[in-house]
Amino acid sequence: MYQDLLTGFREYIEREQLIRPGEMILLAVSGGADSVVMAHLFHAAGFSFAIAHCNFQLRGEESERDEQFVTGLAVAYNVPVYKIRFDTEAHVAQHRVSVQVAARELRYEWLEDMRHTHGYTFIATAHHMQDNAETVLMNFCKGTGLAGLHGILPKQGRIIRPLLFAQKEEILDYVKQHALAFVEDSSNITDKYTRNFFRHHVLPPIQEVYPGAVQHMAGTIDRIREAELLYHESVSRHRKRLLEKKGATYMVPVLKLQKTRPLYTIAYELFSNFGVTPAQVSQVLELLQSESGRYVATPTHRIIRNRQWLLITPLAQQEADHLVIEKEQTHIRTAGGHLKLRVQERDALGAIPSAAHMACLDSKHIRYPLVLRRWKQGDYFYPLGMDKKKKLSRFFIDQKLSLLQKEQVWVLESAKRIVWIVGMRIDDRFKITDSTKEVLCLEMIPDKE
Repeated sequence: MYQDLLTGFREYIEREQLIRPGEMILLAVSGGADSVVMAHLFHAAGFSFAIAHCNFQLRGEESERDEQFVTGLAVAYNVPVYKIRFDTEAHVAQHRVSVQVAARELRYEWLEDMRHTHGYTFIATAHHMQDNAETVLMNFCKGTGLAGLHGILPKQGRIIRPLLFAQKEEILDYVKQHALAFVEDSSNITDKYTRNFFRHHVLPPIQEVYPGAVQHMAGTIDRIREAELLYHESVSRHRKRLLEKKGATYMVPVLKLQKTRPLYTIAYELFSNFGVTPAQVSQVLELLQSESGRYVATPTHRIIRNRQWLLITPLAQQEADHLVIEKEQTHIRTAGGHLKLRVQERDALGAIPSAAHMACLDSKHIRYPLVLRRWKQGDYFYPLGMDKKKKLSRFFIDQKLSLLQKEQVWVLESAKRIVWIVGMRIDDRFKITDSTKEVLCLEMIPDKE
């Protein structure tokens, strides 16, 4: 505890490197004791600042009183003041969120808009040491990782919290010493909100048993913040060792991941960036023992077991199920490249190309329009060199295609008959023969990564 709050304020800002000389700060001021003290400290320390106030119109005349008080405070300090009135209840109804969530969303979005529009470096809020202790206790009770245990950070993006070093009693003592006026928010009295319940009924009994609990928790929070830095350094090394990127797909070697310790923690850090929740980590780890083709889906990706790899693939963007090709078209754009088409005399072709991305068909059997589409269950064709039909699903098994590779297969269709499994095999019924006079040449050219 600092003997002089102003000294502690200056030292904390310097230690956490919150403000540099010449920077303008936008203070979020409600009119309560905490934000009033913050404004007074900024003024006493000689920092350049302005005041911003949100009127959520939830407490009738009391909300109007708070707005007028903050306006007067800005006049007293001769600094700019920005004010806004929100229809908070309409936001709650429209977005189906709680009043607390609505107020937080509205407040921070508007504050950032004001900061950016008027050229302020940071937004300052008046969170203090008790606020941080309450946050950590709530996170701990809900279940959290290290990020929840470090509590409220001194600096997060464009938001700074220069009072986190101070206890509530220090702030109230400062109010008395300097005879500062402030307003009381009646909603702080009710236990309807979770934070107020912890503030009134959880933290006080703890402090009765351990009078220095808040101060000790603050010290622990600082140590957790430092431990978190080491934690992320270690996670970064594991990520480099285990993640390989190929195009839009990430690949994780199964054997390497199986030998990694601590397995659950590293797996969560590895896959959480791809939408995996803590509850899904065990499902992902089960893939390490499963056969190829099994997968775990997230809102943005799928983690697929494919032989000795776990493949992390983004969900395919919505695209046309099929593309129609008219006779006069010479090329058509596809999701991963473009298809070139040309018709020429058989004699001018020379040797029939053997490259997988090319196909040469007897034109006399082709009926327009052609359809380029994704394959589907039940599809069949007559593989080149065979006089019996074969289901594509069986053909893919013979070709040892992974689930991901199967999903990327397109077919070219003429009069509802498959003429080419693009990039793989043509249909025997459309092959070039000695009687062929005109050839349809197709070439699939993929986009460069």
